[in-house]
Amino acid sequence: MLRRTTWSAVEQGLNQDMGILAAYLRKWRLQLSTGKTVSAAYHLCNREAKRELSVSVDNKRLEHQLAPKYLGVRLDRTLSYKRHLEEVRAKVTARVSLIRRLAGTTWGASARTLRISTQALVFSAAEYCAPVWSRSPHVKK
Repeated sequence: MLRRTTWSAVEQGLNQDMGILAAYLRKWRLQLSTGKTVSAAYHLCNREAKRELSVSVDNKRLEHQLAPKYLGVRLDRTLSYKRHLEEVRAKVTARVSLIRRLAGTTWGASARTLRISTQALVFSAAEYCAPVWSRSPHVKK
């Protein structure tokens, strides 16, 4: 987390840090995935919230995203996780419909198979990072 008083100071600080990171990666013969590396800025003022930062590493400008994905969780400016929860809902709905197809009345899979499939496919997706987003105002309690 970087705190500065002006956007240009933020960009300058981030670019310096990215230079240090690039030197470290070169030293250890590692490569940064610039396709997966993005920049995002969070600000309490609505006018400043959508500000696009100019951050680059090895002369490649990083893409700016308003809601980047970090470890599978979609972050947003207000940390309400609304977009993340919409994505989880779509994923879980698709997986539940798959389980329903497996549970045909005349030919369906056994109860044990359905239980294991549900735990593996549905619960894992629904509960991933739940402690992070469970306090969101978009979660029905």
